Amino acid sequence: MAVFEHDPKDGDKSKTFRDAFGPGQIETHIRQGIQTCWMFLPEGKRNIDEVERQVRRIVDRVFQNLRDNEKELSE
Repeated sequence: MAVFEHDPKDGDKSKTFRDAFGPGQIETHIRQGIQTCWMFLPEGKRNIDEVERQVRRIVDRVFQNLRDNEKELSE
C-alpha cells in the first residue's frame, strides 16, 4: 500500500494526488465506467453505438450539473 506524505510547507495538498494519479489513471477510470455502462445495458442493446450514446448522455449531464453549480455559486 502506498503512503502519501504531504509537506505542510508545500501549501498545495492536491499536488500529492496530481503526482500520484496521472493521465493513465484517469483513462483507467473512464474505461471502467464504460465497461460498467456496457454491463448494465439490456442484452439486446449491448452495442458500441448504444453504449456511446448512454456514456455521452451521462457525461453531458455531469458537465451541465457542474455549470449549474458554478452559476449558483457565482450569484
